[in-house]
Amino acid sequence: MSLKIVVLAKQVPDTRNVGKDAMKEDGTINRAALPAIFNPEDLNALEQALRLKEQHPGSTVTLLTMGPPRAAEIIREGMFRGADGGIVLTDRAFAGADTLATSYALSCAVRRIEDYDIIIGGRQAIDGDTAQVGPQIAQKLGIPQVTYAEEIISVDNGTATIKRRLERGVETVTCPLPLVVTVNGSADECRPRNARLIQKYKYAKSPSEKASLECTCLYDERTYLNIAEWGVNDVDADLNQVGLAGSPTKVKGIENVVFQAKESKRLEGSENEIDLLIQELIANHTIG
Repeated sequence: MSLKIVVLAKQVPDTRNVGKDAMKEDGTINRAALPAIFNPEDLNALEQALRLKEQHPGSTVTLLTMGPPRAAEIIREGMFRGADGGIVLTDRAFAGADTLATSYALSCAVRRIEDYDIIIGGRQAIDGDTAQVGPQIAQKLGIPQVTYAEEIISVDNGTATIKRRLERGVETVTCPLPLVVTVNGSADECRPRNARLIQKYKYAKSPSEKASLECTCLYDERTYLNIAEWGVNDVDADLNQVGLAGSPTKVKGIENVVFQAKESKRLEGSENEIDLLIQELIANHTIG
């Protein structure tokens, strides 16, 4: 059976380089002050989607992202790896969204896509670390969810078999389609860009990007180069439930934390020393 797969992807600020200008006065992220990257666990999710596409001939992988127009860059990144296309959910009304408003907007976009079997996304984004958006989308769409997935083992007869990596072990579960799957960073890394696909899709652009071009006839001839852009009206979203208006979560502050050792202990590597260290760490509740 062929599958219609939607991959939720996010362009995130590189949180390894957070500085004093990383946050605006209104508590939202100053994305212009940080380099943008493809959210790492969303790449793990993309790899699972591409493997399903290979296992089921005729399947398609569509990337869905919400962000400013420049987020089209991660749609291209996905296409360079094997995705068939993508949609950028972009509108000034979406700005400042927390997880509740984000999941609402994305669920509205998925409803417009309508024809889907599996929605796959990373467990969480590195700019929030909440792991809430995937489960919230499943709840809003009224479909089942499988979280902490490490591998989508198979999809047969309308049922997915999925391996989950949990804190205290591994479990294998089955779930009917359609469903939402969120993927751990412990899953296999995404394949690299494919040179042939780079040549095919390097001119793929969204309407916002094409606005600065003198000639767009190439996009009439090669429709696969068109990256879709949807706004609030396109997905029939309620303005009161998107962006800052629909976000009850407010960030009060952000700061860099630098850990400094107050004391150190040098071990020679003997078994006795290691046993004593473990006992000490358990006693002060560092581990265990």
